[in-house]
Amino acid sequence: MADLLEKIKSWSFNWRTIAQAGGSDETLNLSPDLPVHQCQQVRKQLNACLQSQGGEVSARQRAATLGQAYLELNAEGRKRFLKILAEDFGTDRQAVDQSISNFQNATDEETKRGFEIELRRNLEPARMTLLRQFNALPQGVKFLVDLRAELMQMAREDSTLKVVERDLKDVLISWFDVGFLELRRLTWDSPASVLEKIAEYEAVHSIQSWSDLKNRLARDRRLFAFFHPRMPDEPLIFVEVALVNGMADNVQDLLDEDAPLLDPQAADTAIFYSISNAQAGLAGISFGNFLIKKVVASLKKDLPNLKTFATLSPMPGFRTWLDETLAEGDSALLQTSEREALKMASGQKGAKGGLKTLLDEGRWVNKPEACEALKAPLMRLAARYLTEAKRKGSRPLDPVAHFHLSNGARMERLNWLGDVSQKGMKQSAGMMINYLYKLSDIEKNHEAYRGDGQIIVSSQIKSLKKG
Repeated sequence: MADLLEKIKSWSFNWRTIAQAGGSDETLNLSPDLPVHQCQQVRKQLNACLQSQGGEVSARQRAATLGQAYLELNAEGRKRFLKILAEDFGTDRQAVDQSISNFQNATDEETKRGFEIELRRNLEPARMTLLRQFNALPQGVKFLVDLRAELMQMAREDSTLKVVERDLKDVLISWFDVGFLELRRLTWDSPASVLEKIAEYEAVHSIQSWSDLKNRLARDRRLFAFFHPRMPDEPLIFVEVALVNGMADNVQDLLDEDAPLLDPQAADTAIFYSISNAQAGLAGISFGNFLIKKVVASLKKDLPNLKTFATLSPMPGFRTWLDETLAEGDSALLQTSEREALKMASGQKGAKGGLKTLLDEGRWVNKPEACEALKAPLMRLAARYLTEAKRKGSRPLDPVAHFHLSNGARMERLNWLGDVSQKGMKQSAGMMINYLYKLSDIEKNHEAYRGDGQIIVSSQIKSLKKG
């Protein structure tokens, strides 16, 4: 929460000029923590926005006044402001009840249709009108995206704010339909401000320096992002692609700045090695699957020699799942020969020796005997985690697996020590997985997964599960 609030302090929306345009003296002089005696001023301004008196220009000025006042509040003041929205500007339940009664008592279809329209209108909370008014302000859409990110954090601590967060999500869903989005390829010649945001938002493999970023934009690399016309300088989601020969199995090799550059025309495989959502406030508004499909189409058009499209993906929940599974004491997890080899490699005997001892020790990756002892059981358990560990219902526990399976990919290959970075070791014991996007099977795989929960896997994954 603290990190988010620090980021919010840097919001650059300045709407004072708009609020004061035309000689308007409408201002809200609020204390940062919005004490109780000032809440009535906020309610009055909110009601003025709803009444829409004076036309669109006046409505824009009032919305700017309200937004600027909100930006100048501290965390406690903002929470109080949003609770006013939640508690005082929701649905008029009395009007809803009356509309339902009118609908039920109507005696002909035309009258029923009229009351149905009225019911829909009355079911919409008053705050929805207020939220939409920010759309007319410069950076208003970005303001609402960041506001939802803040609301998502606050709602975890105060459930009364969940209704406002849900309403705001509904507004954003309608505005961020994929039909409105623009796919751009970013290069080293793209605006520095946009490239800085790519470096900031990269969530899978952090960008360490400008030279690291430049390497990811080299001639045998591609970086594509979705943008919204009302947020032209803010990437929404982006994907990083490496053009290689054969399916990549190690991300350190893929990101090696000293590796020779490959002629893109000679590459036969496109590896999607990082997909990052750039806007926390758009969580749950999915357009990642459309991004991949559009990028594949763009790559095939420019580089017809590409035959294989696959990912090199992390398994971010594997170690957590493994630790919990080990704590449950499942005696069938390891074979007898594996237990003995692990005890020998860990240098300990009895209950303390074994798999968890080596993993917790952390430096096993540099010890050949330990790597040899760990490889078979960890690869088998990783295959089990990916295909059998589930959330409530049939959705895989691993969020990256769910994402790619939803898009129609196949679990293709597990890669031993595919990411030996500190993060890779902590999250997935160094392993990575390739998801294969076989173009002729994407729709079929998607339907099998979404319809029956079927996970399409390669023969390698099947063999690993059997041990």
